[in-house]
Amino acid sequence: MNILVTGANGFVGQALCDALRQRNHGVRAIVRRVRDDTRVTALGEIDEKTVWTTALLGIDVVIHLAARVHVMQDSAVDPIAEFSRINTAGTDNLARAAAASGVKRLVYVSSIKVNGEATVGAQKFTEADLPAPQDPYGISKFAAELALHRVAKETPLEIVVVRPALVYGAGVKGNFEHMLQVLMSRIPLPLAAIRNQRSMIYLGNLVDALMTCATHPNAAGNTYLVSDGEDIATPNLLRQLGAALGKSARLFPFPTTWLQVLAQRFGKGAQIARLTQSLKVDSGKIRRDLAWTPPFSLHEGLVITAQSYRK
Repeated sequence: MNILVTGANGFVGQALCDALRQRNHGVRAIVRRVRDDTRVTALGEIDEKTVWTTALLGIDVVIHLAARVHVMQDSAVDPIAEFSRINTAGTDNLARAAAASGVKRLVYVSSIKVNGEATVGAQKFTEADLPAPQDPYGISKFAAELALHRVAKETPLEIVVVRPALVYGAGVKGNFEHMLQVLMSRIPLPLAAIRNQRSMIYLGNLVDALMTCATHPNAAGNTYLVSDGEDIATPNLLRQLGAALGKSARLFPFPTTWLQVLAQRFGKGAQIARLTQSLKVDSGKIRRDLAWTPPFSLHEGLVITAQSYRK
């Protein structure tokens, strides 16, 4: 099978392309700019003006990873317009070009932010929930999903939407990498009293799920929430990562409410919210529909991630 992957030089894209090649799929890796890798194709900015005709020749399935990603401090003059241009209009443009080129299926990597920012109590996000995106990134991703479903109604193109929980693995960046940095430095953290639950997905599990969605006949037309299937509290996450790093986490209790108030005062409210709030995902649908099981446990994924960072 010939598969086109956008965002092929990203955190998920590189791992996905490697795994597809290992399974003997033909891979056309699309990036914005080529540096020194002859196995990728540069198309420039992926937006509503991108010309896909040549890149899509002979392609059976598209896995669309490329996106304008959520950042804590956005420098764009009009972030909403930029998210819409790339994530929504760019996705719609790609889907219509894929349909015109005879591509059979497009797998779209959306975001759990389409469901919302947090869950409460025993609640878990599911595919049946009413979408509740709260920031420009999540809104643009949901709008892209709607655009894709319109294309699916108008053309023979099959659409599969995947909303991952927080992705971690070797080479992870952002807040997860920052946690590893802090653990390596053995800075004491006032997080022992947090009583939340978070769903995450290890990179190897997400890659396996995407390959399954690209090939399984039952996936067409469906949306899937994906996670490792095990939820974890922030203190336990830090302890497991610390153990894998050989640097035991130094945690002490501090009232969570006070922590949130102080974080807001110093402009760190969003970061602390991710550490203190719950976000649980029910990934049962993909397991039932596609007989998919994550090849790695949460613990295995955390150990691989931490040991890779330490090296």
